[in-house]
Amino acid sequence: MNDQSNSNVLIYDTTLRDGSQGEGVSFTVSAKMRVAEKLDQFGIDYIEGGWPGSNPRDMAFFEKAGELNLQHAKVASFGSTRRANVAVEEDAQIQLLLDASTPVVTIFGKSWLLHVTEVIRTTPEENLAMIEDSVRYLKEQGKEVIYDAEHFYDGYLDNPEYALSTLEAAERGGADFLVLCETNGGKLVPQVEKITRTVVERFPSTRIGVHCHNDVGVGVAVSLAGLEAGAVMVQGTMNGYGERNGNANLTTIIPNLSLKMGRGMSCQSNLAKLRDLSLFVDDATNLRPDIRAPYVGSASFAHKGGVHADAASKADRSYEHIDPEMVGNRTRVLVSDMSGRSSIMMKAKEMGVDVDSRSPEMKTFLEELKKLEFRGYEYEAADASFDLLLRRFLRGAKAPFEVIRYHVGIARDEADGESNSEATVKLRVGDETHHAVAEGNGPVSALDHALRKALEKDFPTIAEVRLIDFKVRILESNLGTDAITRVHVESTDGKDTWGTIGVSDNVIEASWEALVDAVEYKLTSDASGDGPEELA
Repeated sequence: MNDQSNSNVLIYDTTLRDGSQGEGVSFTVSAKMRVAEKLDQFGIDYIEGGWPGSNPRDMAFFEKAGELNLQHAKVASFGSTRRANVAVEEDAQIQLLLDASTPVVTIFGKSWLLHVTEVIRTTPEENLAMIEDSVRYLKEQGKEVIYDAEHFYDGYLDNPEYALSTLEAAERGGADFLVLCETNGGKLVPQVEKITRTVVERFPSTRIGVHCHNDVGVGVAVSLAGLEAGAVMVQGTMNGYGERNGNANLTTIIPNLSLKMGRGMSCQSNLAKLRDLSLFVDDATNLRPDIRAPYVGSASFAHKGGVHADAASKADRSYEHIDPEMVGNRTRVLVSDMSGRSSIMMKAKEMGVDVDSRSPEMKTFLEELKKLEFRGYEYEAADASFDLLLRRFLRGAKAPFEVIRYHVGIARDEADGESNSEATVKLRVGDETHHAVAEGNGPVSALDHALRKALEKDFPTIAEVRLIDFKVRILESNLGTDAITRVHVESTDGKDTWGTIGVSDNVIEASWEALVDAVEYKLTSDASGDGPEELA
């Protein structure tokens, strides 16, 4: 039996091809280049760059891919086998794969008779010839060839011998890898494990891989099952990007392989950079990170309940399955109306604030915090506001500026149908009073611009801050326009990110409160020399 359970696993990343087929995912050519370099630095073995000929962006990427200075990874181009009844040497798609000039070519073919007869509408015999001819021709051109058996598990369950015969055709052609694709993403662990093991035993001389999708929420699990069954290559995407419910998530697969299964990988030494890689790819697509993503999400090691926080403070592993730093993450304490004294103590320690847990001030602070939570304040995603609250309450810290007055108005020019807002801000810094007027495309934008303008002379680093997210939530919808409004603002200075909150029955007032906290937190952090933490 070809048991590969103790060998290193090869990681094949298809974020730039299969991942880009996900809803809301789009890479520019320059972004694809940056991501490819980042994947290489992390230690990924294969990077699938795209499908030559499918779109101009992929064509442009392969034209520039030769400029990549990769130290480890191999770039693969992706495409299909030759068309039915067309000589492989004359097939335009095959030629485009060669024109991409990548060392590796990955081609897919049909394993399921349903697709053979109903989709590409050819004979079972011609489909086998298409697979063998294509693989052999690409090998003759000096390429490493990875054969992706599309819909293999569905095909195997429908007609096992035919599905296996498609792999035999690829093997006869000289394929370096036979990759079993769970394309529809509907199979569970026992099926994938059993079928993969059968294939591994049937093809002892050719390395087997798995490529799974996440349509029933088990993309990672079935990928790991395939590897346990003897596969040595796993294909997936960063952050689980992909069509429909996405592909198997490599940011979960990789640490599971290393930390839970004891399997070796080329990227193993860079595991502590995993979260950074995850965030980098999200940023390249302008997508919001999934806070609940295993291992790399900001909530992965966040503790909210007082009992949990207390236990975690005494023994990390009581509520943490690994040390978060192993994957580049950290422990976080969430402050809410569920918090007890231990939660506050841990949070204060996290922020570098020394607090006596038995002091009367601490008791009073807890009482005040619960009152604020009752009014609608929620500090789970607004750690910067909580940091300021803690410092003001327990340390008597003063803000670097004092707001005297603010005003905002909205005007609409009916002639051109455009609206704009103008805000006025008056504040005091030390003994000086500053007055600023600014416009924006809305009242919050105008207030933000005016606040910055009033502070920029005394605090030039304010220019680094920009608002990256703005959320409004109505807390009591039954009250209509009189409802309490909670505003959450997320800000960044290009290096760090932090969240602030405001609550009021007036959405402008709530927004202003969150904006002021965002700026105050930046200035307070700069003054302390620590810089803002990633607190959002």
